[in-house]
Amino acid sequence: MFGNKASDGRNNICGYNVHNLRIELRFSQNGLAEELQRLGLDVDKNAIQRIECGKRFVTDIELQYLAKALHCGILDLLKQ
Repeated sequence: MFGNKASDGRNNICGYNVHNLRIELRFSQNGLAEELQRLGLDVDKNAIQRIECGKRFVTDIELQYLAKALHCGILDLLKQ
């Protein structure tokens, strides 16, 4: 059977890293959403919360924006 979830059942593998990097940069979830909007990605605080807890899939385009907003590389977001 095929699966499109991480081994722990989450819909993404970047959520933990997004959370940790966001905290390091002292962004609130709303602050990160605002920064992503400033960069051109249409997301809100609820989307950030859902990404961080693994309930939302993340596209490759969103990964690019998240990496830019969090001042890291895409691979940093994908570390397990």
